[in-house]
Amino acid sequence: MTNAGLFRRLPVVVMVMTLASCAAAGKRAAPIGVRIANATHAVDVTARGETAPVGTPNADAADDPAIWRNAADPAQSLIVGTDKKAGLYVYGLDGKTRDFLDAGRVNNVDLRDGVTINGQSGILVVASDRNDAANANIALFRLDPGTAKLAALGKVDGGRGEAYGICLYREGTATYAFIVLKDGTVNQIALDASGATPTGRMVRTLKLGTQSEGCAVDDRTGILYVAEEDVGLWRFDARATGSTGATKIAAADGGNLVMDAEGVAIAPIGTRDGYVLVSSQGDNAYVAYRLTDDSYAGRFRVINGKIGGSEETDGIDLMLGNFGPDYPGGLFVAQDGHNATAAQNFKLVAWDDIARALGIAH
Repeated sequence: MTNAGLFRRLPVVVMVMTLASCAAAGKRAAPIGVRIANATHAVDVTARGETAPVGTPNADAADDPAIWRNAADPAQSLIVGTDKKAGLYVYGLDGKTRDFLDAGRVNNVDLRDGVTINGQSGILVVASDRNDAANANIALFRLDPGTAKLAALGKVDGGRGEAYGICLYREGTATYAFIVLKDGTVNQIALDASGATPTGRMVRTLKLGTQSEGCAVDDRTGILYVAEEDVGLWRFDARATGSTGATKIAAADGGNLVMDAEGVAIAPIGTRDGYVLVSSQGDNAYVAYRLTDDSYAGRFRVINGKIGGSEETDGIDLMLGNFGPDYPGGLFVAQDGHNATAAQNFKLVAWDDIARALGIAH
């Protein structure tokens, strides 16, 4: 039986993971006590696809996905996913592995198309590199959409501390990476991959109080969203000249959002509307908030269907648009922390299914 099934069928008293059981699962435990007794209702959806498992078995290894949409041939879109013990995978929408690049301990990943790389426009992939736990790095790669192969470009300094989360932001012709360190420090790095060797320049530093990881930027509005795992979801001004102050959107208080708050993704609709989604890892759910006013929009779970559900999700990504007949309105990808008897993998869910279940715009 999956964790999601246990949550629906057993009393709250057995839902609490002990420090020992969390450690055995490779997860950081929340304080002992009732974690989801007050959690609000979540609607159920099922996945339409899944990726092959990552190569590291019997470990908390798969972590974070990033989606590239092939506008000319949506069914040929790609997903980049991290095995944080080993490197980066590239998957097709059929879930099959198209490439693997040994990059060591890379935690989170993001990408942007249309970035100048070695003098030509291309798909820039960045990963938070924690091979040196004392000094964060940003590892840069180019994704070839034709071959689905990754090519390493080099690394740039991300600041002192252990690299956890990462997300990209485009402002005009400039490309920035926000690298989230384990202690809640968020460094904004101006990236330049146009030459033979990529360079990075630290622009400013933002700060949250405790361990943080997932982040995403809305390029339309210049707003950065960051999940502080045991505290909640925050937003910052992403502009290089903007305020460094943080605004809390939601508390991880066991109501709508149950700690650990982990992955973050954005569903942009129109010029300013849409939703920010965050992984409510503590109760195997995902929470949506409206971008216009930060208000709560609903919660959902990915449960067992023809394909298994997803539990204890770390990273998520979401992109709207046509991805072919299985995902006509958009694609949501979630790391699955309990993939039956196999190694961890990523589940693929149609955005239309999520939006209909929540009763929200899509």
